[in-house]
Amino acid sequence: MTKTPKHMHPGEVLREAFLIPLGMSAGALAKVWRAGARIERIAGERTAIAADTALRLAKTLDATPELWLNLQTDYDVQIAKRELGKTLDRIETVNKPRAA
Repeated sequence: MTKTPKHMHPGEVLREAFLIPLGMSAGALAKVWRAGARIERIAGERTAIAADTALRLAKTLDATPELWLNLQTDYDVQIAKRELGKTLDRIETVNKPRAA
């Protein structure tokens, strides 16, 4: 049996690609923003990145908001695919020509 790979939450990217190399904790970033525990919840992979957070991350970490939103969307789609499973296979495409 093959093991399904873990889907990467944007909080993992935040931690591993930005905070750790900067020597910064999620709590320190939250203080910069005066954002409370939101960043800690994202870095802990317990909450999603919303548009306002993507804008803040982009500004603070010299990235683009699209990076953060694309990471979140990709994560959400992969999780939904896993949860829907074979249900998707049973859905017929309506514009697909039927075999005669």
